[in-house]
Amino acid sequence: MNQLKSREPGSVTLPGTLSEPLRAELVAFRRDLHMHPELGNQEFRTTAALKARLEAAGLAPKVLPGGTGLICDIGTRAAGRSMLAIRADLDALPIPDVKTVAYRSTVANRAHACGHDVHTTTVLGAGLVLAELDREGLLPNAVRLIFQPAEEVLPGGAADVVEAGVLDGVGRIIAVHCDPRVDAGKIGLRAGAITSACDRLEVTLGGPGGHTARPHLTTDLVTAAARVATDVPAVLARRVDARSGLSVTWGRIEAGHAPNVIPQHAELSGTVRCLDLPAWREAPDLVHAAIDEVATLHRAKVTVDYVRGVPPVVNDPLIAELLRDAMTARRGPYAVEGTEQSLGGEDFSWYLEHVPGAMARLGVRTPGDTRVRDLHAGDFDVDERCIEAGVELFTAAALLDGAAKPRTTATPGL
Repeated sequence: MNQLKSREPGSVTLPGTLSEPLRAELVAFRRDLHMHPELGNQEFRTTAALKARLEAAGLAPKVLPGGTGLICDIGTRAAGRSMLAIRADLDALPIPDVKTVAYRSTVANRAHACGHDVHTTTVLGAGLVLAELDREGLLPNAVRLIFQPAEEVLPGGAADVVEAGVLDGVGRIIAVHCDPRVDAGKIGLRAGAITSACDRLEVTLGGPGGHTARPHLTTDLVTAAARVATDVPAVLARRVDARSGLSVTWGRIEAGHAPNVIPQHAELSGTVRCLDLPAWREAPDLVHAAIDEVATLHRAKVTVDYVRGVPPVVNDPLIAELLRDAMTARRGPYAVEGTEQSLGGEDFSWYLEHVPGAMARLGVRTPGDTRVRDLHAGDFDVDERCIEAGVELFTAAALLDGAAKPRTTATPGL
């Protein structure tokens, strides 16, 4: 393999490309995970498969205290240097897999419909390549792999993983998230916020109930619930700077059992999303106040359960530039495209409370494919050439970061 010759993108000769046998193995590994999806904090089979493969490569992975997820260090830390961490998430979603493919999920109402099987496979692949480079004396600094459980479970498994000490000795962290709007072989990237905050909202309304012939003598709870659903987002739109992107969207509303009975109980469930970190910090008080006002107007008793989720992922500019340099070195400048901030949530943000880092969007769309395979849909699938691109990105980032002089990073996202 060639030595690392230059830090400048476009003029770097990097070792660590995938061999054909490893490429085929990783595709098979991803398909196996896809056929056996596991929900958050239940990823025992996935954890065991990762542990076995890493140990077979001569590494010493450590299972996390909860019994799912693991970390694995590769190489030796250079004097005075912290490690770069590469993070993957393991869990699947509680939805059916409706694809007609040989590797369709074998578990009812479980599917890797967010691409976590791809994330896991790319980090595993990067670890196997980096371990080989380390044996050849070509890995300039230690790297930590983090395989995290329960990303889909608010407030995210990352918080528990951080509490377990996985960032000890880590100075920077990187990750990817599948993006069906970006072609396989490319990444989408931006400095600053790349995802949004996401919280969960549960609202319970109560009243005495009564006959639909006499709504004036009771609390018309169905109307009250409908008003909360429509008026609360409208009220918030006039109390928060529109540029913050604070929005409430309802996913469930239930009330009543008979057409001529005014119910005593109604429930609404939804999410609160926010583009802006300061507005997210104010969101619980603002949302509580808006719901109380609307419910009181309709004489409904109200209970609000506001569940904090995750803050926005805010990419450190220098770490984002590292990812840009890495992908450019591997595939040229046209393999990196700009991307907008999404309203999706990602618990990678919890790591950024402690160390600077960046997340790239990993392209998974087959070039020229006009179908929409959206995330969290039962027919979601990827062009598996994205696996090689993800491995190349991570290995190049590790090599460039390890060879660079220690740098002054920007302030972490929170």
